[in-house]
This record gives sequence, C-alpha cells and structure tokens, in this order.
Amino acid sequence: MSSSPSYLIDSDVLITAKNRYYAFPICPGFWDSVLHYHRCGHLHSVDQVRQELLRGREDDDLVQWVGQSVPAGFFLASGDDKIVSAYRRVISWVMCHQQYQDEAKTQFASGADGWLVAHGIVTGQTVVTNEQPRPESRNVIKLPDVCRQFEVGFEGTFAMLHQIGVQYHYSR
Repeated sequence: MSSSPSYLIDSDVLITAKNRYYAFPICPGFWDSVLHYHRCGHLHSVDQVRQELLRGREDDDLVQWVGQSVPAGFFLASGDDKIVSAYRRVISWVMCHQQYQDEAKTQFASGADGWLVAHGIVTGQTVVTNEQPRPESRNVIKLPDVCRQFEVGFEGTFAMLHQIGVQYHYSR
C-alpha cells in the first residue's frame, strides 16, 4: 500500500455516480480516474461490493464497466483469516446491539458493509460512502455508525476526490 490516503469504495458511491453526477456519457473522466487512482494504490473495494454491483442488468453501464474494465485487484478478497475475524467482530457487535431492529440486522449482515468495515479494521483504509451517520436509527444500520464503533475512517465521495487530487477538465 502507498503511504498516501487509501480508500475502500462502497457500492453506493459508484451507483450514485452512474445515476447522477458522473454518468458514463457525461463524465467518463470519473471512471478513468477511479482506475488510475486504483493503479496508484489509492482506491479499492471489496469482493462483496463487486457482487452487489454485478446484480444489475447486463446492459447497465456500471455492470459492463465492472465486468470489462475494472481489474480483478480492485476488489479485495475477503477470505484472509484477519479479515474474516474482523468481520465476525463487526457482525457480532451488530447482532448484539439492542438498538437495532432484527430486520436491520439481517439486512446489514447480508450486504457488503460489514466486509468494508472489516477490511478497514485490518488495513487502515478509509471507507468511502454516501451514507450519513444516524446513530439514533433503529430500522437501518448506517455504515458510518459502524465505522465509528470500530474506529475506521469514513468520508464522502467528494472529500475522497479532493484528498487524492482529482480534477476534471472540460475539453471539446
């Protein structure tokens, strides 16, 4: 890993970018920059995020990008004993936390968020998400709240882009 900031990207970052401000036809530079900064060692995600993204339609730009353009090393494997152990700690905390409703616990355990936190615990990488903390929530478990519990850094898309120095320029 590089000594510069290193990030783990949540699926919502890529889905929101595709659907809103960085759609493939509008801002191909965003997608190119994700791959560039991955090659520089700044950006990764996890294998469970890849699985979430590939559940989309075959003709979806994001599904095609993940399947055709993203190198395998972008999505970190979660089979390492340290990652699995950290994930078990995260899920144990979630399941024992009386504040959350059972449905929220089940939903969290079935997604990639716990794996992102586990990787953050082990690697020290910062999680990038569009979610905002909601510590009072009962019906949904927010990724930033779990990151805080395990002292894993988190921030939003634009803060990450600023930190790694991304700039997009218009040209005709």
